[in-house]
Amino acid sequence: MDFSSINVALVTKLLLLLLIGLGPKIALVPFLDKTKAMPPEEQRATGRLMVKTAVVTALVIFVTGALLMRLLHITSGAVAVAGGIILALLAIKMATGHGEDVVEEDHRVPDGKRIAVYPLAVPYLLNPVGFTVLLIASAEVASVAGAALVVGVVLLVGAFDYLVFTNIDRLASRLNPTSLVVSEVVFGILLTAVAVQLTVLGLQSLGIIAAAAGH
Repeated sequence: MDFSSINVALVTKLLLLLLIGLGPKIALVPFLDKTKAMPPEEQRATGRLMVKTAVVTALVIFVTGALLMRLLHITSGAVAVAGGIILALLAIKMATGHGEDVVEEDHRVPDGKRIAVYPLAVPYLLNPVGFTVLLIASAEVASVAGAALVVGVVLLVGAFDYLVFTNIDRLASRLNPTSLVVSEVVFGILLTAVAVQLTVLGLQSLGIIAAAAGH
């Protein structure tokens, strides 16, 4: 991302990436799976804590990311490759079903505060795409306006998440389970493609592979 000039293209790209990296879609099915035994009030409270945790973590990553990358001698290309690999693992899990870790859970009501932080806030709500985008943005932002843009988009997406997960009981009653499963598989396949592209871009940035002609 080029933060040298703030324009509609940059804002749109950043918003779309953070809707994937911090938006509700990836977290929705795991959230419903893990909170289905909770009463509506506790389910909403878990959703609120999940969103707050993810947004605060996202802001901390953005503020400290550039420093951490310098201290650890990590490049943006390495971050992109790492994010792509972890996203691929998450996306494949979405595309093939969430597995027996969810199916075989016991019937006790889980601790909402615990699961809101992990695994719901991280790595489902704030997922590898979000981590990668925020780390790279932290390293590349060179002005107060650029930093304000990133923070503003994070807060905007966080507000959307908050709206979704504080009304999750009403939303869940309107969701068709079959459509939800199908959309999860389709989105998992699309995210796998995003993971591959992210890895390729990282390898190009590191000079390991050459950019394809015309790109």
